[in-house]
Amino acid sequence: MIENIDAAVTTVAIALTVVLALAIAGSAFRMIVGPGYADRFVALDMLTGVAVAACALTAVVTERREFLDVGLGLALIAFVATIAFAAFLEKKERNSS
Repeated sequence: MIENIDAAVTTVAIALTVVLALAIAGSAFRMIVGPGYADRFVALDMLTGVAVAACALTAVVTERREFLDVGLGLALIAFVATIAFAAFLEKKERNSS
């Protein structure tokens, strides 16, 4: 019974890895092609979200909780960076008007 569960978890992990790879490819494309700084930063936020998802997936597959701590730290850093970038864009817009 446990072997079947392990096989199912492995199969789901492989499928989710493919989905995460597609999300990384789309975000990387938008970072390269993006017409403005905001588009590129949204793509960077997407990449950090995918990295957090990859940490969670790794934690499930390896059964090690440390990867959740890494994902949480990454999410907090990304959140602070997003707030800082939003403040920068708002200040830039105010100065240009």
